[in-house]
Amino acid sequence: MNKLTKLTLTQAREGLAQGEFTSVELTEAYLKAMEEARPLNAYVLETPDIALEMARESDKRIASGDTGPLEGIPLGIKDMFATEGVRTTACSKILENFVPQYESTVTSHLWRDGAVMLGKLNNDEFAMGSSNETSAFGPVVSPWHRDGDDTPIVPGGSSGGSAAAVAAFLCAGATGTDTGGSIRQPAAFTGTVGIKPTYGRCSRWGIVAFASSLDQAGPFARTVNDAAVLLRSMAGYDPKDSTCVNRPVPDYEEAVGASIKGKKIGIPREYRMDGMADEIDTLWREGAKWLEEAGAEIVDISLPHTQYALPAYYIVAPAEASSNLARYDGVRYGARVPGKDVVEMYENTRAAGFGPEVRRRIMIGTYVLSAGYYDAYYLRAQKVRSLIKRDFDQAFALGVDAVLTPATPSPAFGIGEKLKADPVEMYLNDVFTVTVNMAGLPGISVPAGLSADGLPLGLQLIGRPFEEETLFSLAEVIEEAAGRFPVEDLWWKA
Repeated sequence: MNKLTKLTLTQAREGLAQGEFTSVELTEAYLKAMEEARPLNAYVLETPDIALEMARESDKRIASGDTGPLEGIPLGIKDMFATEGVRTTACSKILENFVPQYESTVTSHLWRDGAVMLGKLNNDEFAMGSSNETSAFGPVVSPWHRDGDDTPIVPGGSSGGSAAAVAAFLCAGATGTDTGGSIRQPAAFTGTVGIKPTYGRCSRWGIVAFASSLDQAGPFARTVNDAAVLLRSMAGYDPKDSTCVNRPVPDYEEAVGASIKGKKIGIPREYRMDGMADEIDTLWREGAKWLEEAGAEIVDISLPHTQYALPAYYIVAPAEASSNLARYDGVRYGARVPGKDVVEMYENTRAAGFGPEVRRRIMIGTYVLSAGYYDAYYLRAQKVRSLIKRDFDQAFALGVDAVLTPATPSPAFGIGEKLKADPVEMYLNDVFTVTVNMAGLPGISVPAGLSADGLPLGLQLIGRPFEEETLFSLAEVIEEAAGRFPVEDLWWKA
């Protein structure tokens, strides 16, 4: 492996600034790594010509001293973000040839700050999944594997391509989207850092919609500091998105390394669930000890409506998805399958274009929104959502600065091991993450240890609205105490 790809984003930024290498050299190293790692299926579209042109422009700006915060840094972009002139599919057959004529706000912010686009990253179809096995381009394979076992492992989902690419040194950082844990869960599964910011912190404009009241963009990185650098560029007000908050973007990097003395960290008793692996519980206790040793105060708290979060989420999210995905009808853009009339054309197009998981969620969503069931399901789920948010509000009102929980109930599992099981078994992977989306709060997953069979495990920190700085300072403490867990065994080259 080229030593340049082993650099963290922060190290690469420093090396570029000092003239130790050029953006073109760094980009070429990543492009070579991407080619060698194609068995992972992390990228669905590589854009080497665009990447090298952007890198050359960055080198010119670096030479002139006119640089942005991400000048010359090569990134991967989840295929949910519209990229002008570059195919964007949401990893669905129904959008297989869609080339947007506009740029998402988040990616435009990255290019504004000098970043380089390496390509589009694989994800679960329309971001619906927890393992990246529902993509029309096939599953992503994690660069990790169990000790003594060559079974291919899932990277988590829906942002599995982003997580795998960052973990496997195929980009310096990546974008993701998080609707119910789709940044934090794959980050935990791959030993990377992933943050879902507060709802409204990043614009949703130009991101393919799944569930509009839950979706939020965020970064993947190999370190907490790298994630802070990326989020600062991704965030910001956008008048094109009515849910985007108009407030200044802090310098998140300044928060990394800040003292956490006196911070009050809540440990919710409801997250200690029956059947949770002992190693997850042990890691959770260890994380609390690390924070306490750094000066934080650990307190027990109650979030009593946590038990209803998962079923409520799987009513709200499919309901919004059924509405958002109604636009894919074969008329205006995307795939079209002919029929004898317009109704049959709709039916044929949607049946052929959507995969099984997307069809399942559309049907669930349509059902819970239908006459006679709206009050019984959707309205009740929204009431539960309000109670979940109130639980957090009450904890924060008592002085709690952040909440510490596991990120996932288990380590990553093998490809195919859960795909044919009851869908609810797969949905349970989101049990620790969906509350954050339901309440619109920021949450970060940070690597904290390895399982008994050598797979990464993560801890999650949940913060007050728009207090991502607190999460970065706390996450850095865990990162320093636990150490980093990079992939060393490049088995896919064998």
